[in-house]
Amino acid sequence: MSATIKQVALEAGVSLATVSRVMNGKGPVREQTRQRILEVAARLRYMPHGAARSLITRRTGAFGVLLPDMYGEFFSEVIRGIDLTARSSGYHLLVSSSHGRKGEMEAMLRTMRGRVDGLILMSPDIEAHTLEANLSPGLPIVLLNCLVDGTSFDSINIDNHGGAFAMVRHLIGLGHRRIAMIRGAANNHDALERLRGYRDALRELGVERADELEIDGDFTEEAGYRAGKQILDLPRRPSAIFAANDSMAIGCLFALREAGVRVPHDMALAGFDDIPIARFTLPPLTSVRVSIAALGARAMERLLHAVTMKNQHQRRHETLPTALVVRGSCHEGELPHARPQIAS
Repeated sequence: MSATIKQVALEAGVSLATVSRVMNGKGPVREQTRQRILEVAARLRYMPHGAARSLITRRTGAFGVLLPDMYGEFFSEVIRGIDLTARSSGYHLLVSSSHGRKGEMEAMLRTMRGRVDGLILMSPDIEAHTLEANLSPGLPIVLLNCLVDGTSFDSINIDNHGGAFAMVRHLIGLGHRRIAMIRGAANNHDALERLRGYRDALRELGVERADELEIDGDFTEEAGYRAGKQILDLPRRPSAIFAANDSMAIGCLFALREAGVRVPHDMALAGFDDIPIARFTLPPLTSVRVSIAALGARAMERLLHAVTMKNQHQRRHETLPTALVVRGSCHEGELPHARPQIAS
């Protein structure tokens, strides 16, 4: 059994209120008294009761982070950015994943009630009424890569459409006219926006779109590997492949190498997200850069601001830019014909 606050107060010769002020870091206490209380608490191995403290302060000292999955470098980088920013402000994280199941997401939202001071949520199909029905009123929330109607919540999104458009324009600028697209998970907002960017770039730059060049995927390496084999079986192969994320591009790269297809000499390859491993593949992967850890950090900064303002702040809706990172899997001079002039 750990010591109680009453035992600490008795041993230190002070009141319960004085011990409470020292442990909570609030209120005036003489330095000599504070040191004596801390020494007694350490000797008795006294640990403040978190639940009792939260009833008094109305703070839990924790933030919730709900993600659709936690597999892969993208999510680990997002969590890293969130965690570093939270820790610098004295907060800890409660992290969970819905694995794409709506019922699981709703159950996790209810579990977070009363346990966190704020929430960062990433979900491809969350709805405003679901949040309102399952969370405590007034809880600060930041939506990350979500498509939710209304302006009740702070939100941060990636320019998925612009990044995909820029990548396909780059491939067309290198002379490619048959560009395959490995799509992301069905009904996922990011995946749909990247697909829209791919299609818009083909249309606006005068390149014909072919249904057989749009291959189903789900953002995993295995899906990229399967898509690569499917592309290789096409009667007329593309000269370039654009995957909706780097994990699928890496899986596809393995399928191409397995079949003896040289990248980029026989077929160019590009991804999206620029996860850390992308620069270490062979050849290094061309990608659309998203500052993933910075995305998580930015979401936590917005949440900390909301908590400081007691959620009485003006909601902000941000779209973070992307940038092309051209590496060895896709470079100029890989096609025999001259590069066409494309308007920027």
